[in-house]
Amino acid sequence: YDPMLQVVTAWDLGVGDATGIWFLQMYAKEIRVIDYEEATGEGLSYYAKLLKDKPYVYEQHIMPHDIRVRELGTGKSRYETAQELGIKPIHIAKSLPVDDGIHAVRSILGKCWFDKKKYERGFAALQDYHKEYDDVRKEYKNKPFHDWCSHSADAFRYFAIGYTPKTPQRSVT
Repeated sequence: YDPMLQVVTAWDLGVGDATGIWFLQMYAKEIRVIDYEEATGEGLSYYAKLLKDKPYVYEQHIMPHDIRVRELGTGKSRYETAQELGIKPIHIAKSLPVDDGIHAVRSILGKCWFDKKKYERGFAALQDYHKEYDDVRKEYKNKPFHDWCSHSADAFRYFAIGYTPKTPQRSVT
């Protein structure tokens, strides 16, 4: 973690399922993966507090397209709620086929530097992410298997398709 660099987060949203959040810093051609958080059954207010409790200065938060979903109880979108809680600026990743996102992740992995101490679970999930196997046909299906790895891998996929590289900026805080 470099306190002089801003942090980008990439999210996979879940309530019944886990929400996974990667924390990354860009410097030159490097993608520094500095942190990972995951929780189940928590609302956006929990994650807003989690973000505030970290020492990071945020450049942007990359969210999946389902951030636009309106909640039945409030009529507000998750996007509106997140902004009201101080999670901003939000960039919504394009909704692309999963295979395109997996290809995007593979294309950036060589630029990534991982801080293993901070995100052991997230890193293990990226390693274990795999396709679903069809026992009847004895072949792999064209979609990933949905298990504990999915949320971490999906959040990283949203980063790969949603982040637009910028000139590295150092913040003075």
